[in-house]
Formats: sequence, C-alpha cells, structure tokens
Amino acid sequence: MKMIRNRFGSLTRVSAQLQRHVQQMSTNAAASPAEGATISEFRTAVSNPGEHSAMQVAKFYTIPAEQKKQIFSGGGLPKQYEQQIKTFTEACLMVRNPALELLQYIKDGDLTKPVVRYVLYGENGTGKTLTMAHVLHYGALNDFLLVHVPWAPNWMKRPKEASNAAGQEGMIDLPFDAAAWLVHFKAQNGPLLQRLQLKTSKEYVWSKRESTPAGSSLIELVEHGIARIKYASETTAALIAELKQLSTAGQCKVMVAIDGFNAFFHPVTRIFSDNKQLVTPDRVTLTQPFLDITNYDWTNGVCVLSVDKIAMTEGYMDSYMPRYLLGKEGFEHLDPFVPIHVENYTDKEFHSYINYYLDRHWINKTPQGFEEQLKFMSNKNPYSLMQLVRAL
Repeated sequence: MKMIRNRFGSLTRVSAQLQRHVQQMSTNAAASPAEGATISEFRTAVSNPGEHSAMQVAKFYTIPAEQKKQIFSGGGLPKQYEQQIKTFTEACLMVRNPALELLQYIKDGDLTKPVVRYVLYGENGTGKTLTMAHVLHYGALNDFLLVHVPWAPNWMKRPKEASNAAGQEGMIDLPFDAAAWLVHFKAQNGPLLQRLQLKTSKEYVWSKRESTPAGSSLIELVEHGIARIKYASETTAALIAELKQLSTAGQCKVMVAIDGFNAFFHPVTRIFSDNKQLVTPDRVTLTQPFLDITNYDWTNGVCVLSVDKIAMTEGYMDSYMPRYLLGKEGFEHLDPFVPIHVENYTDKEFHSYINYYLDRHWINKTPQGFEEQLKFMSNKNPYSLMQLVRAL
C-alpha cells in the first residue's frame, strides 16, 4: 500500500511538471505573434517603390541585390550607408514622406507637358540623397532612362584630371570624370537601351578619322566616349542632346537626378586654369550639358535635383534654402520648380531606425533612457544618429 502511495505521489509530481511545461509553451507561442508584430513595425515586404503608400511610412524596404548593383554601382548612396549595406548584407531604405510626396507628383504628372523640376532641400544629413535613391529605384523599375549625377560637387572640387578643352578656348575639360559618368550611365541603362534601340539623329565628327554616323545606337555613342576618353565630355554633351530629342519625340522617358545641383552655380570651383586662377563652373565643359537637360524645353521626362550646403565651400553655407544655395542665376534657371523639404526623423521614424539596428544586432544593450539619450544627442538627424550608433 505504501508503495502504491509513493508511485501515485511520483505520478502527481510528474503531471504537475508537465502542466507547467505546457503552460510555458503556450505562453511562448502566444508571445511569438507579438515578436512578429514588432518586426513588421519597422519592415515591409513591399519592395516596389511604386506600391509604397502611407501604410509603409517609417518602414524599411529591401532593394534586391541585382537592382542595387545596377542602379548604384557608380554612386548614389552615402559612403557610410554603403559600409552599412556591406555589414548587414542587405540594402534597406526607409520609406519616408518626402519620397512618397515626390513619387506621387511623378505618378500624377502629365509627361506630355514640359518637364517639372523638383528640388530636394533641407539641413545637412536629413536624407536628401537617400530620398533621391528611393525615387531612382522607382525610375529604374518603370522604364525611365536615368541621367544620374551622384554628386556634382566632385567635379568642381575634386576632379580626377583637368585639362584645357580642345577647340574651346578658355574651357576646362574633365575627361576622366566624363568617362566615369558614361560608364555609370551605361550600367544603369544598358538593358533598357538594348530594348529600346534608340538611334542618333545626326553624325558626330570627333576628328578627321573618327566619327559616329547618324543612325548609330546610343550604346555605340556611349561606348565611343568610354573608349576614347579624350572625347568623353563631347560625347556626354551629344548623348544628353540626343536624349532630349528622343524623349520629346516620345521614344523614351527620361529621369534626371542630380545630387548637389547648386555646385553648378557656385561662384568658383577648386580647379585652376593655366594662369593659376580658380575657374568658375560655367568654364567646365560638363556644366552646360547638365544645365541644358534641366531646362523645361523638352517633354516626357522629370528632373529631381537636390541643393545642399556641403556642395558649397566655406563662406557660402549660411542657409539651406534653395534661393540662397542656387543664387540668383541658379534660381532663375530652375524657376518655376516644386520644392520638397526633407526634414529630420519623426518619432515614428526614429523608433523604426532603432528597432532596425536592434534587429541587426548592431545595438545589443538598451538600458533605460537609451533611446531618449540618442534622440537628444542626435536631434533625430539621420546622419548624426548614424554617427552615434556607429561605435555602439
């Protein structure tokens, strides 16, 4: 009898342990949807920018690796952001209101009318370049030929090589920068150019022995400029003139995207002429073609431009407003345009950003008041916040 009581007691204890285990499993199962909900708070599975709406605001979407390589291999993303992509092995962009506003304007726009110029502006580090990247991704997926200058101030401040332009007295040529831009253009638009089979409207004579006949494909024109660096700047000018004509004729759609556009109107560059004088941007051969394509004398396209204080030099950084950064000449060149103000993170965007870094295990410890400290120190400025969490 005693043995039976001992066995019954053992069974009772085992039964109680099993009940506790089942209850714990139920609790864990109930908790898992909450964890999934937390992830969905800062991520979205919608990877097509054309489908983004207010539902995805403050959420990160992933750019497929192949598309990222095609669009941004020649630049277009901040250097530190590129490092983050390598670290996290994924290219994620946050869906923000300025990009959604701009995309909605583009979707609702009438391409048969003269091109509309959109100007992104805001304080340093608020995300103008990434807003442009979001729009570029949309353009690439919607069969726009991209005329993208990742950072125009590089040509005015840090050119690879400067030389006197042949046949253009007083002009400065940047052949290696022009060739690099042509490589970037070909990488972004190669597949679409193959499909559209666009042709040149006239013959281009480069020298006594070299010319590009009328009716040549645009790819041939681009490849000539890449192979013959001496003529890269002239080829760039010819390509842009052809794109304006083809777009107006309805044979293609063109999206112009120039980051740091106000560099074309800075009082001086850091390029020296033969007599050791700093030259003005209008004396650089690459300037005029990109001013031409940002005019409103063509159709079937869109221009997305950014103005930035860091595109200027010391003494010209007092304001981030377009009128100040563009100066009188630049403002009149773009007027009328649609301004898009890119601001610091909202509370929701800031929270999503922190959650993304926690999810990537870049931030491991979050003591009480951690987010508030980061919010105070960064003022919710995207670049400042990225710098602060860099060393965590």
